[in-house]
Amino acid sequence: MKTIHHSRRSFITMLVALPLLLAGLWRFLTPKGVKKPTLLQVAQADIPVGAALVFRQERVAIMREGSSFIALSLVCTHLGCTVSVTPEGMVCPCHGSRFDKLGKVLTGPAEKSLVRLAVEQNGVDLVVRG
Repeated sequence: MKTIHHSRRSFITMLVALPLLLAGLWRFLTPKGVKKPTLLQVAQADIPVGAALVFRQERVAIMREGSSFIALSLVCTHLGCTVSVTPEGMVCPCHGSRFDKLGKVLTGPAEKSLVRLAVEQNGVDLVVRG
């Protein structure tokens, strides 16, 4: 049987190299945080108080609640139709699902609330990400 003698220098080298190797491996194996794509950018002053600013092309509605802003996807969670915004709430023209102003289901056939989108303040503008 052969015995291997390790020097103190090789032991310390291993102690330094092993964490560096593991850190590099960890960085390689973990996914990078992917930033969601920007759906639209709009001036905060354009958002009416107590109402919604609707972007039909992007299928997004932005509402102001006091000093905060809420962005909702206008894609119905039932079958993907574009929801219409009314003063009372939101209605799906395809199958009649109704949602309140915060996107929660009032009547079906939709069972899930409308998707809430990320809103970031960028100076005087709002950036909505999907």
